[in-house]
Amino acid sequence: MASPLVPATRGIVRMSGDRVVEILRRVELLSEGTTDRRARRYRACVQLGDPFGAIDVDVMLWPTTRSYTGQPSAELHLIGSLPILDAVVDRLIAAGGRAARAGEFTMRSFLAGRLDLPQAEAVLGVIDAEDPSTLDHALEQLAGNLSRPLQTARGELLNLLADVEAGLDFVDEDIEFIEDGDLVDRLGSLRSLLRQASGQLRERSASSSAFEVVLRGLPNAGKSCLLNALTQTESAIVTEQAGTTRDSISVSFELGGYPIRVTDTAGIESRPSNDPDAEVLAKAQEQAMEAVSRADLCLWCVDATEEEPDDALEYLRLLSTQRQPHKKVVENWGVLTKGDLVSEPPRWADDLSDSVSKVMMLSALDGSGIGDLRSGIVEMAERIDATEIGSVMGTAARCRGSLVGAIEAIERAMEATQLQAGHEIVATEIREAAGLIGDVTGEVYTDDLLDRVFSRFCIGK
Repeated sequence: MASPLVPATRGIVRMSGDRVVEILRRVELLSEGTTDRRARRYRACVQLGDPFGAIDVDVMLWPTTRSYTGQPSAELHLIGSLPILDAVVDRLIAAGGRAARAGEFTMRSFLAGRLDLPQAEAVLGVIDAEDPSTLDHALEQLAGNLSRPLQTARGELLNLLADVEAGLDFVDEDIEFIEDGDLVDRLGSLRSLLRQASGQLRERSASSSAFEVVLRGLPNAGKSCLLNALTQTESAIVTEQAGTTRDSISVSFELGGYPIRVTDTAGIESRPSNDPDAEVLAKAQEQAMEAVSRADLCLWCVDATEEEPDDALEYLRLLSTQRQPHKKVVENWGVLTKGDLVSEPPRWADDLSDSVSKVMMLSALDGSGIGDLRSGIVEMAERIDATEIGSVMGTAARCRGSLVGAIEAIERAMEATQLQAGHEIVATEIREAAGLIGDVTGEVYTDDLLDRVFSRFCIGK
């Protein structure tokens, strides 16, 4: 079914494939002998038997390849009762059809050349959009504002490659199909175009929801030092004095093509009501818990040099039972900080693993373990992308690395041309750039890539 699986006034059942006309005739929704090749809409009646009987149906028929999927297609519009829609689907399957796989209609459209890969992802972005900004970006992507300049750039690169390789074929005759100065100028123009496209992807990614990482722990657990190491900034003040951080500090940066926001929170502590700092500390704890409520990933920082961090472990047990109801994926990881001061994980690390999904030891001082933590955050962001963030951000993450590689290949081709290193090297770099752009637009793809993109669709799309 193309419509959501919820009660509604109207519902839609979608079909596509070479046997669409044949199946419509078998269920008596199309008269025998009909040979009209034009798309049309007509009224018919499908017989479902007891207890539903005859149901009126509006049929939209595209009998040729001029359809969304590039195949004969049809849509049945009828009353939105779920039992009736299920009965219609069962009748069509009994007549020779089969149930569609997730995203199969859009995948067929892509394979038929009706959509390129960014446009296919934009279809999912339109479906999943939760705010006007995300919807606008998805619609712009669907309209081809990303694909068209990239296809133009790839076509121009292939033209340049043809000229360069033609010159190689006639090198003994000293015939030039393109002068080096013209080649460098045209490559420079293409580099500018790709930089602009990469900038658009960066803006699109930044406008999408960031992956939220929150640092929690007792005072002096190394959270601020970890924030600086993780984000490669000096955003947080780091001192030997506990309780330096009162207000939450957030740093946004990009990691693996994903927008990440890391928030350092005040250390968990309380004071008697007559303490002059009690009110400030209470507000700091409220602010910290508010940050936790938005988190995709909570890093629970525990000082690896502590002998018995009972307070930290007990609080973590309580924290690990909490889940944000609006998040599909939320994780708590245990981080053993100050790993440069110990030779091995402390004996209580096993108790920590009982409350979290992952435990790692690291040192913000010497950098050990920071790379693994950054890689783990990217892996989780990819999982979030596949489940809830949306396709606009996913397109940016998937494409930007290829565009950066294409820009670098063009720059190497320009340098090789200017140094007269040989057109064989220039041709190799141009071919590399064209292939990387093809990865973005879908001229070059793998089954794994298609599975990643289309597995996020629902049935009927």
